[in-house]
Amino acid sequence: MITLCWLGVRLIVVTLVLFLLAGALLAGENGAALPPAAPPAGLRVFTAGHSFHVWVADILSDIAKGAGIKGHKVAGISSIGGSRVMQHWDVPDDQNKAKHALTAGAVDVLTLSPIWLPDEGIEKFAKLAVEHNPNVRITVQEFWLPNDEYVPVYPLQTSKKVDHDAATVEQLRKHYEKYRKDMDDMVRKQNEQLGKQVCFVVPSGEAAILLREKIIAGQAPGLRKQSELFHDSWGHPGEALMVLAGYCHFAVLYRRCPVGLPMPEILAKSKTLNDEKLNRLLQELAWDAVYRHPLSGVQADPQSPRPSATRKTE
Repeated sequence: MITLCWLGVRLIVVTLVLFLLAGALLAGENGAALPPAAPPAGLRVFTAGHSFHVWVADILSDIAKGAGIKGHKVAGISSIGGSRVMQHWDVPDDQNKAKHALTAGAVDVLTLSPIWLPDEGIEKFAKLAVEHNPNVRITVQEFWLPNDEYVPVYPLQTSKKVDHDAATVEQLRKHYEKYRKDMDDMVRKQNEQLGKQVCFVVPSGEAAILLREKIIAGQAPGLRKQSELFHDSWGHPGEALMVLAGYCHFAVLYRRCPVGLPMPEILAKSKTLNDEKLNRLLQELAWDAVYRHPLSGVQADPQSPRPSATRKTE
């Protein structure tokens, strides 16, 4: 009798475990939220770039803190206006903070953003970084297009007058897809030369188009016009676009979905953008763009939920 009862208890326990497992799998398939994974270990992040990028260091720290990630560290910042990556490499060695940090093996992720397309500076930094940390990652930011068009020329057309509100999603995508193809081809080439995937793409530009589509449709709380994303015609970002890019970087760096994280300070202090619905939208759009990009590295992580599990269909 005792043996039969014990067998019965074991059968009930096994059945219950299988039931819960099936329920969890079904929840994932139906888009319901799964139990959150434990926060990953913090990363030491060095940021080098221009005015479309360097501010991401502080936003990343804020987002990581909100995600409960301990040990996230700003390993350094190299800021040069309108810069190609090579300009950061060419900083004299005795003043080159990026080289010093990489040589010391004190960097887990180096975030870069060429003003247009990747240049030889990325490969030079990547080789130096891998030499001192074999597991280092280099992220390359694909940004929203200055002047809403893909015209990679120098000198930069910073004074050109542009009506951001007149742009259609079709027009934006036409230019962006050319830029994305060129960018991705060059990042793949960099990885081939390095013999493994060291460089990853942060698709901030794709996320920006998704956000502008929402603004046009009147579905972006606190944002009435596309031009409210920028400080000028050239495309220097306002707070909403900066946070969107920050979430994109967070998703690529930590391979975690940002949906549900608390509002970053930069939004919380805004008089017009302090809106939880907007914060949620920025998180969803960032995850959508990052997850779907083949060079973000996110799809390779089995813990990454599909965008359909975090984003509502309008």
